Amino acid sequence: MADDGLVTALYLALRLPQPLLLEGEAGVGKTEAAKAIAAVLGTPLIRLQCYDGLDAAEALYEWNYPRQLLSIRLAEAKHSELAEADLFTEEFLVRRPVLAALTHPGPMPAVLLIDEVDRADDDFEAFLLEVLAESSVTIPEIGTVKATVPPIVVLTSNRTRDLHDALKRRCLYHWIDYPSAEQLIEIVRRRVPGSSASLANDVAAAVQRLRSLEIQKPPGIAESIDWISALSLLGVDRLDADAADRTLGSLLKYREDHDLVRERGVAWLAGTRDA
Repeated sequence: MADDGLVTALYLALRLPQPLLLEGEAGVGKTEAAKAIAAVLGTPLIRLQCYDGLDAAEALYEWNYPRQLLSIRLAEAKHSELAEADLFTEEFLVRRPVLAALTHPGPMPAVLLIDEVDRADDDFEAFLLEVLAESSVTIPEIGTVKATVPPIVVLTSNRTRDLHDALKRRCLYHWIDYPSAEQLIEIVRRRVPGSSASLANDVAAAVQRLRSLEIQKPPGIAESIDWISALSLLGVDRLDADAADRTLGSLLKYREDHDLVRERGVAWLAGTRDA
């Protein structure tokens, strides 16, 4: 269900190749775009979920300390020599998402999804520059690891903060907007195939109405799918005020937004009367 702009950005990211930065409001399908690439190519999706405080070691690798300690004790029990260098080899290396994507053997490249990169801090962005520019990383105990099959890199951002220009310059860029009512209808019918066409139309119209209000978190595609799934499970074929009121928690996740909708009128949301 991608539009021409997104399809072109994905194609260029694959063929140039170049990392792709996808921005947009939460729930518009940025993560799903990376999943779709992996599914179409039949290659692994390796996901790194970013958060405040994420450092390079957690994204790249760590040493298997319990296994290293066990090797030391076994060597002591056997009265054998064990050099320090013997403890820092591939055998004891635990690959985290970035290193796992770089060392993926192919033949198709892995898809490395760096999700919500705006939640990480500046130091992590600086670490990513080497990965994005050279498809390589440096591990002090081993040396530089360069990808033989460079991964397809997709970064997503909800724009909770601005990313550095140095990071953006290394990426293709595409903004994913909320889908139109027609697109949303087709998406939810595909994701919830048991739902009726009339209910899908009602839900799409209600979501469009909600976006005209000053709510904290306008519903995205994911919330719309959750809503129509809940309504279908309850046997609802057409949206009315009662059904909308009972299932509002599937669509809106802030109490203030619930209050605002109820103040405006749940019947208005369902489209059963004019405001």
